[in-house]
Amino acid sequence: MRCVIARFPFDLFKNEVEDSMKGIKPEPVTGDAVVISRRVYPVKQVGEVITRQDRRDFSSAEVTRALTRLGFTCRTAQAAVPAPALTPLETASALLGTPEPRPEPVLPAAEPLPAPGAGQM
Repeated sequence: MRCVIARFPFDLFKNEVEDSMKGIKPEPVTGDAVVISRRVYPVKQVGEVITRQDRRDFSSAEVTRALTRLGFTCRTAQAAVPAPALTPLETASALLGTPEPRPEPVLPAAEPLPAPGAGQM
């Protein structure tokens, strides 16, 4: 398939992209990602390998568009971001659950206090 990345035309084929990424270890994904041979690669890393250009020369949208047209599964940066982890305190609170309400203690009736000034002369 013919595509343009960073103003340069490329003829890309799915099996050639898979072969070129075969021996390369995926970097940690912080933005857009693509699944190639059951591995998740950052789109910029794949673009650098298949175009042999510096990552600053092209956008991740250009590479994502080309890889999607080739049939690869691409994920946007929002979908790639994991849910925030709970702090240890939040985890313990979630495991323990909310406390049941305690019944209020029954206090004995208090003796009435004498009125002020009563009984004094």
